[in-house]
Amino acid sequence: MALIQYIARIQFDFGALATLPAELEMLGVQRPLVVTDPGVKSSGILDRVLATLGNRPRSVFAEAPRHPALPAAERALAIYRADGCDGIIALGGGVSIDLSKVIALLATHPAPLSQYSTDNNGSGKITAKIAPLVAIPTTAGTGSDIGRGAGVALEEHGIKPVFASVNLIPKVSICDPELTLSLPPAMTAGTGIDALSHALEAYLSPSINPPVDAVALDAIRRISRHLERAVTHGSDRNARWEVMMGALESGMCFWKGLGPAHALSIPLDTLDLHHGTLVGVILPHGVRFLAPAVKEKLPALADALGARDVADGLEDLNRRIGLPTGLAAMGVTEAVLPRMGKDAAASFFNAALARKGTPEDYVEIMRAAM
Repeated sequence: MALIQYIARIQFDFGALATLPAELEMLGVQRPLVVTDPGVKSSGILDRVLATLGNRPRSVFAEAPRHPALPAAERALAIYRADGCDGIIALGGGVSIDLSKVIALLATHPAPLSQYSTDNNGSGKITAKIAPLVAIPTTAGTGSDIGRGAGVALEEHGIKPVFASVNLIPKVSICDPELTLSLPPAMTAGTGIDALSHALEAYLSPSINPPVDAVALDAIRRISRHLERAVTHGSDRNARWEVMMGALESGMCFWKGLGPAHALSIPLDTLDLHHGTLVGVILPHGVRFLAPAVKEKLPALADALGARDVADGLEDLNRRIGLPTGLAAMGVTEAVLPRMGKDAAASFFNAALARKGTPEDYVEIMRAAM
């Protein structure tokens, strides 16, 4: 038997930001807390969102850190409670959106946060009593704006446990490609390849979900054909639209599961590496590891990618968008590999793979990616 479950409201296109006031009205949110990061604030996007809200009362937490962690969520939660907020607007990339999910959870559920993690079988404790959440992604990559999961560390620089529940899905996702036009090339590349990885690893998951498989292949086609253009010509509106649509579709694929690149991203993220770039560098080697268990799926995947061989095609795409040549170029050293391999093998993502990895397997994947 296959459980096939899907998502909430999505507003998509250039100018979609203008729908924000009406969406808040539909949710009954009178005073939202806007959660974002210093980069989004300095870019002027926060000011555009606040202008869209007009005279509506609102509060702002613009201190989302580079990696989402509980201390930042607690600081934002204090503002939420002190100002009498009744909903959250998550503005930014995966950090701001994941952080907002935890704020929405803790605003309505008792602490400690750790009890709700998948490691503690806590998904069932996350009820529908979540504070209303509207997500406005400013990158085309995270998928968290329509995903049921969040990765938030319990302490600064710690491993991020996974929190997963249909109740964590934002009530509304407002995807406006206009907000990505100023995204720098390196960030466009890192977030874009992360989006592609979500679709690709979900497609290779052994879970049964044909709708996701179809969406995943379409997402891969869009991103693989338009990401290079979005990186090299960031003002190309068509390329930005296509990559953001691919990222949205990739976020729909989370339901089916992810793969080795994400299993390794959990421990490697603690080295203060950019998540999407990290996943992109590992992805071809994760595909080679999975290949013996997913042979029948590789031809369709190669066709969607526009390549003869999936792993080779991914490496070519990485080169064209300017990703680092390997983990060593990102500062990863041989000394950390055994610990990272052990943590990857124990991860939420490894448990659902077509070919589960041992700690030694993950060390070999990382060595190949060095």
